[in-house]
Amino acid sequence: MGEIASSSQLRMSFLRWALLTVPLILLLGLGSWLLSGGGGYGDPWFRALVKPPLTPESSTFAVVWAILYVLVGFALAIIIDARRAEGRGLALGLFAVQFVLGLIWAPLFFAGHKVSAALIVALLLLVLATVTLIRFAMIRRRAGLLMLPYLAWLFVIFLLNYEVNRLNPDAEALVPQAPSTQIDL
Repeated sequence: MGEIASSSQLRMSFLRWALLTVPLILLLGLGSWLLSGGGGYGDPWFRALVKPPLTPESSTFAVVWAILYVLVGFALAIIIDARRAEGRGLALGLFAVQFVLGLIWAPLFFAGHKVSAALIVALLLLVLATVTLIRFAMIRRRAGLLMLPYLAWLFVIFLLNYEVNRLNPDAEALVPQAPSTQIDL
């Protein structure tokens, strides 16, 4: 039996999904950040690392991730709402796997200090996010376009992780010196 829905009904269906996916993606991203110990410049281990010259400020990461998670949440809502679209199940599965890898990356890098392992995760994430973007675009072009900034940022994250790994071969064993209260005379 065929279904006939008005354009306003279709928009409302998408909006209902977006009201679920956008906050969920933001909440999961926040959870990953909290598991990572808040990562970044507040962490003595991270401050002690030699970083590439183009490493953004800590506040940049929070703003960029928030914006990207909103875009990703909308892209996900578009695909979920694309009922009976060919390849939809595969696209959603790919999205879930790459998103979980993304959630794992920050705690692995910042809290675990596993720079090499995080680099492998970042590479896998980059590959899977690329495939996900392609699959999303095959279903709904707009969803693929919404994923482009996310993919670009993942590439930046991969390059930063690569450079930190290259510049700090001892990063995983690095223990920043604790502040001393001893007065030298």
